[in-house]
Amino acid sequence: MDSNSQSANSPDPYPHRLADIAGTAIALLTLTLPLFVIANFSSNNVPINQVPIVHNIKNK
Repeated sequence: MDSNSQSANSPDPYPHRLADIAGTAIALLTLTLPLFVIANFSSNNVPINQVPIVHNIKNK
C-alpha cells in the first residue's frame, strides 16, 4: 500500500453539510406538504347518496 495515498475515511468533515440539510428539508416537504394540503382542502361536506334500507316485518 502506498503511504502517500489518501484513505477512504478522511478526517476532514464533509464540506457540503448545508447541501445535506437543504436536501433533507426538501425531501421532508415533498413527503409531508401534499398530505397537509389534501387534509386541509378536502371537502368534509360531501353528500353521501345512500339508499335507506327498509325492513318489512310482518306480524302473525
